[in-house]
Amino acid sequence: MIKKDAIAIIPARGGSKRIQKKNIKDFFGKPLIAYSIEAAFHSKLFEKVVVTTDDETIAKIAKQYGAEVPFLRPKELSDDFTGTVDVVNHAVEYLESQGETYEYICTIYATAPFLQSKYLREGYEKLKSSDAVNAFSATSMPFPIQRTFKLDENGRCEMFTPEHYMSRSQDLEEAYQDAGQFYWTARSRQKLSQNQVVFSDISIPVILPRHLVQDIDTIEDWTRAEYMYQALFQDEFDHWNKLKKQLNNKKEIIDFYQGNIYFMSIGKNIGYETLGKQELFLRPVLVYKKLSKSTFVGIPLTSKVKEGSYYFSFNYKKGVTSIAMLNQMRVFDIKRSEYLSGKINKNTYKNLEKKVNEFMKVTSSKRRRMPTRAKSDLIISKKGTNVK
Repeated sequence: MIKKDAIAIIPARGGSKRIQKKNIKDFFGKPLIAYSIEAAFHSKLFEKVVVTTDDETIAKIAKQYGAEVPFLRPKELSDDFTGTVDVVNHAVEYLESQGETYEYICTIYATAPFLQSKYLREGYEKLKSSDAVNAFSATSMPFPIQRTFKLDENGRCEMFTPEHYMSRSQDLEEAYQDAGQFYWTARSRQKLSQNQVVFSDISIPVILPRHLVQDIDTIEDWTRAEYMYQALFQDEFDHWNKLKKQLNNKKEIIDFYQGNIYFMSIGKNIGYETLGKQELFLRPVLVYKKLSKSTFVGIPLTSKVKEGSYYFSFNYKKGVTSIAMLNQMRVFDIKRSEYLSGKINKNTYKNLEKKVNEFMKVTSSKRRRMPTRAKSDLIISKKGTNVK
């Protein structure tokens, strides 16, 4: 018999009642169990990741994500009353009957989309460097358990520890709970603790932040988990989030002037222009009217030739025609700028001002209102290059 180091065992029966087919229900593009399988592989701790299930569909999906399903669990270990310990022991004993023994067994729940491999590694290291029997995921309670109460037979409140009714929260001892993600066990020490509960001095808790912990037993739990996941991984759901973070981190205020042309980060390219920088689409924008130290009325530019009341053509670079799209005039934040592209002279600016006034006459005031400070009284720089 060959003795190996560590194995991950993921119990996943097919008969979930409150959430139908919960273990393989789609959770943001992947079956729920896939998150547990992937976290196990990402930790690089395990010689095998084994799924124990009674369901052929779960078995098929588990294999697609790289897990092994060496057997289908018998019916007597797949009802509502069978405990996780019995299911895992059955899997371990099966592997031992095949000539495989493992010193460290890690039970991972199939309903743990917030599981992170770094906590699996932390549990493994703590267990391996100690004489403990178990290491498991835990988290702190969000409120003092000493202040909790139950309902009596009349539906009235009854405190569990009424002596703490007047106690301040900061004076009460912090409590912890099982996070329900993973449970490490040292196989060679397991027999020494058969009459002791896991939540005792035979175990080492791996404390997780509360925002990474959520049981998924009911539809309400599932909905809460979806909200949490979207909040934690905003970049996957909000395509503007990376840009927002860049703008928030860009603290310096640029000394800009009317008539300057900047390349602005305004999201992904969904239009004609093909200029881009990584995932950001850069649009050249003309500063038409400065409003504050960081905001201005800007006119997006394009290189595609356009004619009509909504457009104004000019050259600010030799051999390059730019068209100001007056119908896209709006307020911009200078912090979105990536770099200064150039500037227009005062004569071009005066002609642009005339074109804007003409544009305003043919555009309904109800449909388009220019900021008050941008309507008139523009001050032209004597230098003739920038318009202040």
